[in-house]
Amino acid sequence: MTDATVLLPVDGDLRTHRVGEPGPWRKPQRPIESRIAYAAAHVVPRPLGDTSPGAPADLDWDTTLAYRHELWSYGLGVADAMDTAQRGMGLDWPATRELICRSGREAATVGGLLACGAGTDQLDPADVPAGARGLAVIADAYREQIEVVREAGANVILMASRALANAATTPADYLSVYGTLLAEADRPVILHWLGEMFDPALRGYWGDRDIARATATFQELIATHADKIDGVKVSLLDADHEVALRRALPTGVRLYTGDDFNYPELIVGDGFPGRDHSDALLGIFAAIYPAASTALQHLDLGETDRASEILESTRALGRHIFAAPTYYYKTGIAFLSWLNGHQAGFTMVGGLAAGRSVAHLCEVFALADRAGLLTDPHLAAHRMRTFLAVNGVG
Repeated sequence: MTDATVLLPVDGDLRTHRVGEPGPWRKPQRPIESRIAYAAAHVVPRPLGDTSPGAPADLDWDTTLAYRHELWSYGLGVADAMDTAQRGMGLDWPATRELICRSGREAATVGGLLACGAGTDQLDPADVPAGARGLAVIADAYREQIEVVREAGANVILMASRALANAATTPADYLSVYGTLLAEADRPVILHWLGEMFDPALRGYWGDRDIARATATFQELIATHADKIDGVKVSLLDADHEVALRRALPTGVRLYTGDDFNYPELIVGDGFPGRDHSDALLGIFAAIYPAASTALQHLDLGETDRASEILESTRALGRHIFAAPTYYYKTGIAFLSWLNGHQAGFTMVGGLAAGRSVAHLCEVFALADRAGLLTDPHLAAHRMRTFLAVNGVG
Protein backbone atom coordinates (compact mmCIF):
# COMPACT_ATOMS: atom_id res chain seq x y z
CA MET A 1 0.00 0.00 0.00
CA THR A 2 1.47 3.38 -0.99
CA ASP A 3 1.55 6.29 1.43
CA ALA A 4 -1.48 8.06 -0.11
CA THR A 5 -3.87 5.11 0.03
CA VAL A 6 -6.25 3.96 2.73
CA LEU A 7 -8.42 0.87 3.14
CA LEU A 8 -11.78 2.51 3.80
CA PRO A 9 -14.88 0.62 4.99
CA VAL A 10 -17.54 0.73 2.26
CA ASP A 11 -20.75 -1.34 2.46
CA GLY A 12 -19.20 -3.76 4.91
CA ASP A 13 -15.99 -4.29 2.92
CA LEU A 14 -12.59 -2.61 2.96
CA ARG A 15 -11.78 -0.90 -0.30
CA THR A 16 -8.62 0.90 -1.39
CA HIS A 17 -9.05 4.65 -1.52
CA ARG A 18 -6.30 6.71 -3.10
CA VAL A 19 -6.16 10.30 -1.88
CA GLY A 20 -6.12 12.79 -4.72
CA GLU A 21 -4.24 16.05 -5.05
CA PRO A 22 -5.66 19.18 -3.43
CA GLY A 23 -7.65 21.61 -5.54
CA PRO A 24 -6.18 24.62 -7.35
CA TRP A 25 -6.62 26.85 -4.33
CA ARG A 26 -4.77 30.11 -3.94
CA LYS A 27 -4.33 32.84 -1.37
CA PRO A 28 -5.51 36.29 -2.43
CA GLN A 29 -3.01 38.95 -3.44
CA ARG A 30 -5.35 41.73 -2.31
CA PRO A 31 -8.34 41.97 0.05
CA ILE A 32 -11.51 40.17 -1.02
CA GLU A 33 -14.10 42.80 -1.89
CA SER A 34 -17.20 41.22 -3.42
CA ARG A 35 -18.38 39.63 -0.17
CA ILE A 36 -17.66 39.96 3.53
CA ALA A 37 -16.86 36.44 4.68
CA TYR A 38 -16.16 35.14 8.16
CA ALA A 39 -15.06 31.59 8.94
CA ALA A 40 -16.24 30.48 12.39
CA ALA A 41 -13.14 28.84 13.86
CA HIS A 42 -12.91 25.95 16.31
CA VAL A 43 -10.58 25.58 19.30
CA VAL A 44 -7.92 22.96 20.03
CA PRO A 45 -7.28 21.52 23.52
CA ARG A 46 -3.85 20.78 24.93
CA PRO A 47 -2.82 17.22 24.00
CA LEU A 48 -2.45 16.30 27.68
CA GLY A 49 -5.23 18.54 28.91
CA ASP A 50 -8.38 17.26 30.62
CA THR A 51 -11.01 16.91 27.89
CA SER A 52 -13.53 15.13 30.11
CA PRO A 53 -17.13 16.33 29.78
CA GLY A 54 -17.68 19.09 32.31
CA ALA A 55 -13.98 19.83 32.86
CA PRO A 56 -12.81 23.44 32.40
CA ALA A 57 -11.56 24.01 28.87
CA ASP A 58 -7.77 23.69 28.68
CA LEU A 59 -6.68 25.03 25.29
CA ASP A 60 -3.52 24.73 23.25
CA TRP A 61 -3.25 28.44 22.60
CA ASP A 62 -0.46 28.33 20.03
CA THR A 63 -2.31 25.80 17.87
CA THR A 64 -5.70 27.45 18.33
CA LEU A 65 -4.36 30.86 17.30
CA ALA A 66 -2.27 29.46 14.44
CA TYR A 67 -5.50 28.20 12.89
CA ARG A 68 -6.89 31.72 12.96
CA HIS A 69 -3.77 33.01 11.19
CA GLU A 70 -4.30 30.33 8.56
CA LEU A 71 -7.82 31.64 7.91
CA TRP A 72 -6.66 35.26 7.78
CA SER A 73 -3.93 34.30 5.30
CA TYR A 74 -6.66 33.27 2.88
CA GLY A 75 -8.33 36.66 3.11
CA LEU A 76 -11.22 35.53 5.31
CA GLY A 77 -12.41 37.13 8.49
CA VAL A 78 -12.55 35.06 11.66
CA ALA A 79 -15.73 34.70 13.67
CA ASP A 80 -14.51 33.62 17.08
CA ALA A 81 -16.04 32.39 20.30
CA MET A 82 -19.07 31.10 18.40
CA ASP A 83 -20.86 27.74 18.57
CA THR A 84 -18.16 26.34 16.28
CA ALA A 85 -15.70 27.05 19.10
CA GLN A 86 -17.95 24.90 21.32
CA ARG A 87 -19.73 27.66 23.22
CA GLY A 88 -22.18 25.80 25.43
CA MET A 89 -20.57 22.45 24.53
CA GLY A 90 -17.33 22.41 26.50
CA LEU A 91 -15.93 25.93 26.08
CA ASP A 92 -16.68 27.76 29.35
CA TRP A 93 -16.81 31.53 29.79
CA PRO A 94 -13.35 31.95 31.43
CA ALA A 95 -11.70 30.19 28.47
CA THR A 96 -13.91 32.09 26.03
CA ARG A 97 -12.91 35.42 27.56
CA GLU A 98 -9.24 34.56 27.15
CA LEU A 99 -9.85 33.33 23.61
CA ILE A 100 -11.45 36.65 22.65
CA CYS A 101 -8.58 38.65 24.18
CA ARG A 102 -5.88 36.54 22.56
CA SER A 103 -7.60 36.52 19.16
CA GLY A 104 -7.94 40.29 19.33
CA ARG A 105 -4.21 40.70 19.89
CA GLU A 106 -3.39 38.29 17.05
CA ALA A 107 -5.79 39.99 14.64
CA ALA A 108 -4.10 43.32 15.31
CA THR A 109 -0.71 41.92 14.24
CA VAL A 110 -1.94 41.08 10.71
CA GLY A 111 -4.87 43.45 10.24
CA GLY A 112 -7.24 40.48 10.30
CA LEU A 113 -10.99 40.95 10.34
CA LEU A 114 -12.37 39.63 13.64
CA ALA A 115 -15.86 39.38 15.11
CA CYS A 116 -16.58 37.61 18.38
CA GLY A 117 -19.68 36.21 20.00
CA ALA A 118 -21.12 37.95 23.05
CA GLY A 119 -23.70 35.90 24.91
CA THR A 120 -24.82 35.00 28.40
CA ASP A 121 -23.17 31.64 29.02
CA GLN A 122 -21.63 32.79 32.30
CA LEU A 123 -25.17 32.30 33.61
CA ASP A 124 -26.91 29.05 34.47
CA PRO A 125 -30.35 29.48 32.85
CA ALA A 126 -31.95 27.67 35.78
CA ASP A 127 -30.62 30.30 38.20
CA VAL A 128 -32.02 33.31 36.34
CA PRO A 129 -35.05 34.72 38.19
CA ALA A 130 -38.37 35.17 36.46
CA GLY A 131 -39.82 38.41 35.16
CA ALA A 132 -38.19 41.79 34.70
CA ARG A 133 -35.49 41.03 37.25
CA GLY A 134 -34.36 38.04 35.23
CA LEU A 135 -34.31 40.03 32.00
CA ALA A 136 -32.11 42.62 33.72
CA VAL A 137 -29.69 39.87 34.83
CA ILE A 138 -29.52 38.61 31.25
CA ALA A 139 -28.90 42.10 29.87
CA ASP A 140 -26.08 42.61 32.37
CA ALA A 141 -24.50 39.29 31.33
CA TYR A 142 -24.59 40.41 27.70
CA ARG A 143 -23.03 43.75 28.69
CA GLU A 144 -20.13 42.00 30.42
CA GLN A 145 -19.32 39.98 27.33
CA ILE A 146 -19.85 42.88 24.92
CA GLU A 147 -17.26 44.85 26.88
CA VAL A 148 -14.74 42.01 26.56
CA VAL A 149 -15.26 41.87 22.78
CA ARG A 150 -14.99 45.64 22.40
CA GLU A 151 -11.80 45.81 24.48
CA ALA A 152 -10.31 43.12 22.22
CA GLY A 153 -10.91 45.38 19.23
CA ALA A 154 -13.36 42.95 17.62
CA ASN A 155 -16.80 43.43 16.14
CA VAL A 156 -19.65 42.21 18.34
CA ILE A 157 -21.90 39.33 17.38
CA LEU A 158 -24.93 39.23 19.69
CA MET A 159 -25.43 35.50 20.11
CA ALA A 160 -28.67 33.78 20.97
CA SER A 161 -29.03 33.22 24.72
CA ARG A 162 -30.16 29.99 26.38
CA ALA A 163 -30.92 32.02 29.50
CA LEU A 164 -33.20 34.35 27.54
CA ALA A 165 -34.89 31.44 25.77
CA ASN A 166 -35.62 29.97 29.20
CA ALA A 167 -36.71 33.20 30.91
CA ALA A 168 -38.67 35.00 28.19
CA THR A 169 -42.42 34.48 28.13
CA THR A 170 -43.38 36.76 25.23
CA PRO A 171 -41.81 38.26 22.10
CA ALA A 172 -41.78 41.56 23.98
CA ASP A 173 -39.19 40.15 26.38
CA TYR A 174 -36.80 39.58 23.48
CA LEU A 175 -37.47 43.04 22.08
CA SER A 176 -36.81 44.55 25.50
CA VAL A 177 -33.44 42.88 26.10
CA TYR A 178 -32.11 43.23 22.56
CA GLY A 179 -33.55 46.73 22.19
CA THR A 180 -31.77 47.89 25.34
CA LEU A 181 -28.45 46.43 24.19
CA LEU A 182 -28.72 47.86 20.68
CA ALA A 183 -29.60 51.31 22.02
CA GLU A 184 -26.39 51.20 24.06
CA ALA A 185 -24.17 49.96 21.21
CA ASP A 186 -21.39 52.37 20.23
CA ARG A 187 -21.14 50.86 16.74
CA PRO A 188 -23.20 48.41 14.67
CA VAL A 189 -23.30 44.76 15.73
CA ILE A 190 -24.25 41.49 14.07
CA LEU A 191 -27.40 39.75 15.33
CA HIS A 192 -27.25 35.95 15.38
CA TRP A 193 -30.36 33.80 15.10
CA LEU A 194 -29.27 30.23 15.77
CA GLY A 195 -31.89 27.59 15.04
CA GLU A 196 -32.83 24.73 17.32
CA MET A 197 -31.12 22.20 15.02
CA PHE A 198 -27.86 23.77 16.22
CA ASP A 199 -29.00 24.10 19.84
CA PRO A 200 -32.25 22.51 21.03
CA ALA A 201 -32.25 24.85 24.06
CA LEU A 202 -33.06 27.71 21.66
CA ARG A 203 -36.38 26.26 20.53
CA GLY A 204 -38.98 29.02 20.22
CA TYR A 205 -36.45 31.85 20.02
CA TRP A 206 -37.92 35.30 19.48
CA GLY A 207 -40.92 34.17 21.47
CA ASP A 208 -42.61 31.72 19.10
CA ARG A 209 -42.04 28.23 17.70
CA ASP A 210 -43.74 29.32 14.50
CA ILE A 211 -40.94 30.57 12.25
CA ALA A 212 -43.11 33.12 10.47
CA ARG A 213 -44.20 34.75 13.72
CA ALA A 214 -40.66 34.59 15.15
CA THR A 215 -39.40 36.24 11.96
CA ALA A 216 -41.91 39.06 12.34
CA THR A 217 -40.52 39.81 15.82
CA PHE A 218 -36.96 39.63 14.48
CA GLN A 219 -37.84 42.04 11.67
CA GLU A 220 -39.50 44.43 14.11
CA LEU A 221 -36.29 44.57 16.14
CA ILE A 222 -34.18 45.14 13.02
CA ALA A 223 -36.44 47.88 11.66
CA THR A 224 -36.43 49.73 14.98
CA HIS A 225 -32.64 49.61 15.40
CA ALA A 226 -31.35 49.38 11.81
CA ASP A 227 -28.67 52.02 12.43
CA LYS A 228 -27.14 49.82 15.16
CA ILE A 229 -27.09 46.62 13.09
CA ASP A 230 -24.31 45.81 10.66
CA GLY A 231 -26.02 42.59 9.65
CA VAL A 232 -27.90 39.51 10.73
CA LYS A 233 -26.63 35.94 10.70
CA VAL A 234 -29.39 33.42 10.22
CA SER A 235 -28.72 29.72 10.87
CA LEU A 236 -32.00 27.96 10.11
CA LEU A 237 -30.86 25.85 7.12
CA ASP A 238 -33.78 27.22 5.09
CA ALA A 239 -32.68 28.96 1.90
CA ASP A 240 -36.14 30.24 0.96
CA HIS A 241 -36.57 31.84 4.38
CA GLU A 242 -33.15 33.48 4.12
CA VAL A 243 -33.78 34.92 0.68
CA ALA A 244 -37.14 36.37 1.75
CA LEU A 245 -35.59 37.91 4.86
CA ARG A 246 -32.63 39.26 2.90
CA ARG A 247 -34.90 41.06 0.46
CA ALA A 248 -36.89 42.60 3.33
CA LEU A 249 -33.93 43.96 5.32
CA PRO A 250 -33.54 47.73 5.67
CA THR A 251 -30.94 49.39 3.48
CA GLY A 252 -27.48 49.01 4.97
CA VAL A 253 -28.22 45.83 6.95
CA ARG A 254 -26.41 42.77 5.58
CA LEU A 255 -27.53 39.16 5.60
CA TYR A 256 -24.65 36.92 6.70
CA THR A 257 -25.65 33.44 5.70
CA GLY A 258 -25.32 30.80 8.37
CA ASP A 259 -26.81 28.14 6.10
CA ASP A 260 -24.19 25.40 5.89
CA PHE A 261 -26.41 23.44 3.48
CA ASN A 262 -27.27 26.06 0.86
CA TYR A 263 -24.40 28.54 1.02
CA PRO A 264 -23.28 28.18 -2.64
CA GLU A 265 -26.35 29.75 -4.21
CA LEU A 266 -26.93 32.15 -1.30
CA ILE A 267 -23.43 33.61 -1.57
CA VAL A 268 -23.25 33.67 -5.38
CA GLY A 269 -26.69 35.27 -5.54
CA ASP A 270 -29.80 35.36 -7.68
CA GLY A 271 -29.71 38.71 -9.49
CA PHE A 272 -32.48 40.31 -7.41
CA PRO A 273 -31.99 44.09 -7.68
CA GLY A 274 -30.14 45.48 -4.67
CA ARG A 275 -30.44 42.30 -2.62
CA ASP A 276 -28.98 39.61 -4.83
CA HIS A 277 -26.63 37.79 -2.45
CA SER A 278 -25.74 36.99 1.14
CA ASP A 279 -22.43 37.63 2.78
CA ALA A 280 -21.09 34.78 4.92
CA LEU A 281 -20.49 33.84 8.54
CA LEU A 282 -20.16 30.10 8.35
CA GLY A 283 -18.85 27.16 10.33
CA ILE A 284 -18.29 25.21 7.12
CA PHE A 285 -15.86 27.91 5.93
CA ALA A 286 -13.48 26.80 8.70
CA ALA A 287 -13.32 23.42 6.92
CA ILE A 288 -13.35 24.54 3.27
CA TYR A 289 -11.51 27.86 3.59
CA PRO A 290 -9.00 27.31 0.71
CA ALA A 291 -11.86 26.61 -1.70
CA ALA A 292 -14.10 29.31 -0.21
CA SER A 293 -11.39 31.94 -0.55
CA THR A 294 -10.63 30.93 -4.14
CA ALA A 295 -14.33 31.09 -5.02
CA LEU A 296 -14.64 34.58 -3.54
CA GLN A 297 -11.59 35.70 -5.53
CA HIS A 298 -13.36 34.53 -8.69
CA LEU A 299 -16.42 36.54 -7.64
CA ASP A 300 -14.19 39.60 -7.31
CA LEU A 301 -13.19 39.06 -10.95
CA GLY A 302 -16.80 38.69 -12.06
CA GLU A 303 -16.27 34.98 -12.78
CA THR A 304 -19.56 33.89 -11.26
CA ASP A 305 -19.79 30.50 -12.94
CA ARG A 306 -16.37 29.42 -11.69
CA ALA A 307 -17.13 30.67 -8.17
CA SER A 308 -20.39 28.74 -8.17
CA GLU A 309 -18.65 25.61 -9.46
CA ILE A 310 -16.08 25.72 -6.65
CA LEU A 311 -18.61 26.27 -3.87
CA GLU A 312 -20.89 23.61 -5.32
CA SER A 313 -18.03 21.11 -5.22
CA THR A 314 -17.95 21.48 -1.42
CA ARG A 315 -21.70 21.21 -0.80
CA ALA A 316 -21.83 17.45 -0.22
CA LEU A 317 -19.14 17.78 2.44
CA GLY A 318 -21.02 20.61 4.13
CA ARG A 319 -24.29 18.72 4.16
CA HIS A 320 -22.60 15.66 5.63
CA ILE A 321 -20.69 17.53 8.35
CA PHE A 322 -23.87 19.38 9.35
CA ALA A 323 -26.20 16.39 9.12
CA ALA A 324 -28.50 15.67 12.05
CA PRO A 325 -27.83 15.80 14.91
CA THR A 326 -26.47 19.08 13.59
CA TYR A 327 -25.03 20.26 16.91
CA TYR A 328 -22.24 17.68 16.51
CA TYR A 329 -20.97 19.30 13.31
CA LYS A 330 -17.96 20.63 15.24
CA THR A 331 -16.55 17.10 15.38
CA GLY A 332 -16.20 16.92 11.61
CA ILE A 333 -14.49 20.31 11.43
CA ALA A 334 -11.94 19.32 14.09
CA PHE A 335 -11.38 15.98 12.32
CA LEU A 336 -10.52 17.74 9.06
CA SER A 337 -8.23 20.10 10.94
CA TRP A 338 -6.37 17.08 12.30
CA LEU A 339 -6.21 15.31 8.93
CA ASN A 340 -4.69 18.44 7.41
CA GLY A 341 -2.03 18.78 10.09
CA HIS A 342 -3.37 21.82 11.90
CA GLN A 343 -3.44 20.05 15.28
CA ALA A 344 -1.39 17.26 16.76
CA GLY A 345 -4.28 15.06 17.81
CA PHE A 346 -7.96 14.52 17.10
CA THR A 347 -9.14 15.85 20.44
CA MET A 348 -11.83 18.31 21.46
CA VAL A 349 -12.83 19.99 24.71
CA GLY A 350 -15.66 18.28 26.53
CA GLY A 351 -14.88 14.94 24.90
CA LEU A 352 -16.74 16.01 21.77
CA ALA A 353 -14.41 14.04 19.49
CA ALA A 354 -16.75 11.15 20.26
CA GLY A 355 -19.72 13.10 18.89
CA ARG A 356 -19.68 11.34 15.51
CA SER A 357 -19.30 7.71 14.51
CA VAL A 358 -16.32 6.16 12.76
CA ALA A 359 -18.49 5.62 9.68
CA HIS A 360 -19.51 9.29 9.65
CA LEU A 361 -15.89 10.45 9.85
CA CYS A 362 -14.85 8.02 7.10
CA GLU A 363 -17.36 9.77 4.86
CA VAL A 364 -15.99 13.17 5.94
CA PHE A 365 -12.57 11.97 4.78
CA ALA A 366 -13.86 10.70 1.43
CA LEU A 367 -15.93 13.81 0.69
CA ALA A 368 -13.11 16.16 1.69
CA ASP A 369 -10.82 14.30 -0.70
CA ARG A 370 -13.41 14.50 -3.48
CA ALA A 371 -13.58 18.28 -2.94
CA GLY A 372 -9.78 18.63 -3.04
CA LEU A 373 -9.60 19.71 0.58
CA LEU A 374 -7.01 17.26 1.89
CA THR A 375 -4.04 19.55 1.48
CA ASP A 376 -1.29 16.96 2.12
CA PRO A 377 -2.45 13.60 0.67
CA HIS A 378 0.25 11.52 2.35
CA LEU A 379 -0.29 13.05 5.79
CA ALA A 380 -4.07 12.73 5.49
CA ALA A 381 -3.82 9.11 4.43
CA HIS A 382 -1.38 8.30 7.24
CA ARG A 383 -3.62 9.90 9.85
CA MET A 384 -6.73 8.23 8.46
CA ARG A 385 -5.02 4.82 8.61
CA THR A 386 -4.02 5.55 12.21
CA PHE A 387 -7.58 6.57 13.11
CA LEU A 388 -9.02 3.41 11.59
CA ALA A 389 -6.48 1.19 13.34
CA VAL A 390 -7.15 2.77 16.74
CA ASN A 391 -10.87 2.20 16.19
CA GLY A 392 -10.42 -1.47 15.25
CA VAL A 393 -11.04 -1.14 11.52
CA GLY A 394 -8.80 -3.09 9.16
